[in-house]
Amino acid sequence: MGKRLLILILVLAAFACKNEVVTKLNTGEWHGTMQVASDEELPFNFSVSESEESGYLIKIRNSEEVVEIDEIETQGDSILIKMPVFEGYISGRFSETDISGNFIKESLNRVVPFKATYGERARFQTKEGAKVDVSGIWETTFNYGTDSLYVAKGIFYQDDHKVTGTIRTKTGDYRYLEGVVDGSELKLSTFDGAHVFLFKALVSDSTLVGQFYSGNHSLENFKAKRNDAYELPDAHTLTFLKEGYDSFDFTFPNEKGELISLTDARFTDKVVLVQIMGTWCPNCLDETKFYVEYLKNNPNPELQVVALAFEYAKTKEKAFKGIERLRNRVGVTYPILLAQIGTSNKTKANEKLPMLNHVLSYPTTIYIDKKGTVRKIHTGFNGPATGEKYEAFKAGFTKTLDELLAE
Repeated sequence: MGKRLLILILVLAAFACKNEVVTKLNTGEWHGTMQVASDEELPFNFSVSESEESGYLIKIRNSEEVVEIDEIETQGDSILIKMPVFEGYISGRFSETDISGNFIKESLNRVVPFKATYGERARFQTKEGAKVDVSGIWETTFNYGTDSLYVAKGIFYQDDHKVTGTIRTKTGDYRYLEGVVDGSELKLSTFDGAHVFLFKALVSDSTLVGQFYSGNHSLENFKAKRNDAYELPDAHTLTFLKEGYDSFDFTFPNEKGELISLTDARFTDKVVLVQIMGTWCPNCLDETKFYVEYLKNNPNPELQVVALAFEYAKTKEKAFKGIERLRNRVGVTYPILLAQIGTSNKTKANEKLPMLNHVLSYPTTIYIDKKGTVRKIHTGFNGPATGEKYEAFKAGFTKTLDELLAE
């Protein structure tokens, strides 16, 4: 009797396996949203295709930017979507036509509700045609009327009701923005695997007044006025050696636990670029990709690059795991040292680098000549989304290095 029962169980189990329905995501166009406030959603578009290597390939689009995600795990109706390079991930449930869950950054204890539906759909739904044209340069102030005020430069391009562009600050740019003018309202968004940015503003011919949502943890007011001549402060004037210091130095560990210092033999009599960065930072990723490409195309034994990573991962193990992920994904060949864990606080970072007047931005790059003299410090990074500014940076960077290497 026991043997018959066992056979029956095995037959039923085999039958159940044969008839088990495997849920698969529909391939094609999808529309996603992040819940950044109780009454505000950040929209973005992405596509899903099948991949032999990872099962699925997701491509998120923000204007000209395409963010490829190839680490997607499914089990039953559960789905885990790991962002490229960055720590964040989407965890939730899915069907052929729907995904619902959360975008999570564990080290920061941040959770943003997420959902997506299958089918092609405009990024933003509009109620009426554009009544204004926002194309041009906008002198912008965030957090006006508060102690945390900061300035920025809006750069927008409008075609009919569709808008693209970016917003530059003293420390970098707010990525590839895409959206619309709906009547007299400007709506822009981006989701790049790290940043969850939504901008909404009422527009007149010469002013913008609105709000900036960074995930669901930060809300800032901003206003702007047209000013084609407006420019931000020179990025080379913001960070400098404090009085009493005549050189830059550091001592931080690599992934093997070895302490690396600027006084080590590998840096002696070399031009050195010291990159202050974090693996969580998209502007740092843009800069890192640029450095990797430059070194690949311009190999020179007299040039050394070293990165100092300020990580908000809560343990050294997680921090070095993030560093290794960046190294493998981007092909970084220069050393990345761990300068700080548990926070990306810039005041704390400055305690590790007391010779600087401040650490204003991730990234920041220090240019050091063959004699060990700091020749230039570049604060922030204007990435590909800034267009002409990015091209100007590349030209200036090459010129500076050529001069230093020729000395």
